[in-house]
Amino acid sequence: MSIEWKGVMPAVTTKFTSDDKLDLRIQEVNLKAQLDAGVHGIVLGGTLGEASTLLEEEKSELIKLTKAVVNGKVPVLMNIAEQSTKMAIAVAQKAEKEDVDGLMMLPPMRYKADDRETVEYFKTVANNTSLPIMLYNNPVDYKIEVTLDMLDELISSCKNIEAVKESTRDISNVTRIKNRFGDRVKIMTGVDTLALESLLMGADGWIAGLVCAFPAETVAIYELQRAGKIKEALDIYRWFLPLLELDINPKLVQNIKLAEVATGIGTEYVRTPRLPLYGSERKHVQQIIDSSLKNRPVLPNYKNL
Repeated sequence: MSIEWKGVMPAVTTKFTSDDKLDLRIQEVNLKAQLDAGVHGIVLGGTLGEASTLLEEEKSELIKLTKAVVNGKVPVLMNIAEQSTKMAIAVAQKAEKEDVDGLMMLPPMRYKADDRETVEYFKTVANNTSLPIMLYNNPVDYKIEVTLDMLDELISSCKNIEAVKESTRDISNVTRIKNRFGDRVKIMTGVDTLALESLLMGADGWIAGLVCAFPAETVAIYELQRAGKIKEALDIYRWFLPLLELDINPKLVQNIKLAEVATGIGTEYVRTPRLPLYGSERKHVQQIIDSSLKNRPVLPNYKNL
């Protein structure tokens, strides 16, 4: 399946049971909720998906389940977050054999590569798979920035590098990318608290986090702004912001999983060394969730815009 880099693509959480196994039943419940809301793709094994804790066979199980549930309706992407080029190539090629539709790629993990090393890393992996690739540019969290010059070199060498997950937190970077590359590089905003602003500045879509718990509200914002109904989108977005701020937090996984419990499409179990929220921290997050649910907006018929 070719990928249209647009719309809302959830970076889905990985559901676990109380005894630390994959909870495929609730994973399916959540995936169906995403599809029912009208998402445009599914991203597996991202930061929210606790990828660094997953065994290879667990990643394969998640791919198999997701492909079966999605049944060709939207593309399924697997994230690559590895410590070496060799490992990244192996993950990419395994994902391709398992019929994944595309890849999201982080820079090398642990080692802080310089610009030349980062370009060579991305280029080598891209040249060893035929899958379309979205580069994840998040220097805030991963300390490596893909500059425009680096991106220029990469897309000149690798036709399958098609998109960037823009998470620099610099809203003007959307315009810089559009000015320099036009439609050659699609932009998927990756920061929930800058999502509507990024879309209005020309981003093509949204790799979202709180969508895991609130899929309909997330897709509604995208569809409304796309249809030019900015006030309606803004009204939902303003309601949503306290929840979206749970995504830009070191405990985003725990925060969003707690929200999934509140909306009935997830569990709170995380894989150690993560632990569920506790004490005053948990109380604070729960208050944000409860307050938002009390004031949850009635959505317009966004699916038929």
